[in-house]
Amino acid sequence: MKTQVAIIGAGPSGLLLGQLLHNAGIDTLILERQTPDYVLGRIRAGVLEQGMVELLRQAGVGQRMDAEGLVHAGFELALDGRRVHIDLQALTGGKTVTIYGQTEVTRDLMAARRDGGAQTIYEASNVVPHGMKTAEPFVTFDKDGETYRLDCDYIAGCDGFHGVARQSIPADCLKVFERVYPFGWLGILADTPPVHEELVYARHERGFALCSMRSPTRTRYYLQVPAQDKVEDWSDQRFWDELKSRLPAALADALVTGPSIEKSIAPLRSFVVEPMQYGRMFLVGDAAHIVPPTGAKGLNLAASDVSTLFNILLKVYREGRVDLLEKYSEVCLRRVWKAERFSWWMTSMLHRFDEHDAFSQRISESELAYFVDSEAGRKTIAENYVGLPYEAIE
Repeated sequence: MKTQVAIIGAGPSGLLLGQLLHNAGIDTLILERQTPDYVLGRIRAGVLEQGMVELLRQAGVGQRMDAEGLVHAGFELALDGRRVHIDLQALTGGKTVTIYGQTEVTRDLMAARRDGGAQTIYEASNVVPHGMKTAEPFVTFDKDGETYRLDCDYIAGCDGFHGVARQSIPADCLKVFERVYPFGWLGILADTPPVHEELVYARHERGFALCSMRSPTRTRYYLQVPAQDKVEDWSDQRFWDELKSRLPAALADALVTGPSIEKSIAPLRSFVVEPMQYGRMFLVGDAAHIVPPTGAKGLNLAASDVSTLFNILLKVYREGRVDLLEKYSEVCLRRVWKAERFSWWMTSMLHRFDEHDAFSQRISESELAYFVDSEAGRKTIAENYVGLPYEAIE
């Protein structure tokens, strides 16, 4: 088998890269170890930066997002009962974010790839990249009891934090930066109307809470919980009672509760590997970096990686600019570290840290007060939240 770009992973980053390359006439083949239904069953992010919205439109998959997505011009901070509005549109010169679930992004990309006749091989096991440091890399995989070899020009590792792409790089070639937080997010999905028209990030002495949504009739709520907690420890009633206790009274009174249709606990960590490439293999999205979800950056960072790699490969194939290949990691990491900083800052400011002494707690409260009480501070929050511009590839 042969293709120009072999893509490992059929999550949103792999599918988006594949769609952009396919539309540009560059041949791709995607290998995914799970089934399509499993991929669509992942409940993940739903806040899309304007840059990602524009990239999905560029890929030709923005129709349903534009019809069904919820455009938000701001969000709210609830700080120990006090409510502060961050007006994204006014503070950033008109930029917004769009609420549209990752599952729906993935569904749209799957449909476009299928309709365009591009190939995705699901349930491919024992996927292994080879020869990344040579001019002729290839990928081997098993399917239906047979072993296949896929020759290619380049490999894109879009297979997530636990995927094979990063693990195929010799450990001494990577520098790892990591912080693991002592808590997780307990999230539930419910068919209830949102408690507020915009997202609400709540800081409270009992811990952080987030009121999010997927549609006008489906909500996603989160609570900060100890890292050792189990989902079975939390009945729906306990979750709703705790959420109400962390929200300002007006929001708690307006909260509509109902049975959860999904419930899970996600650990929080910050993680980056440098560099994000090894020869002719490029790490994309969670394969190279993880951010705490507080800043809504994970999926958006993956999209910016995709944009960078797509534009580099476009110039490689159309203009012979192979010199740009070595710039991928450098360009991506500039944006990655800015997003890591913002996600760390949001996490540090809004969560309760049991290990903080009284002095550290007051410093945190004072810093957050400075940002929200200053227009310059609110502008900094807004600019980071809507996302920094994608870097041009020259």
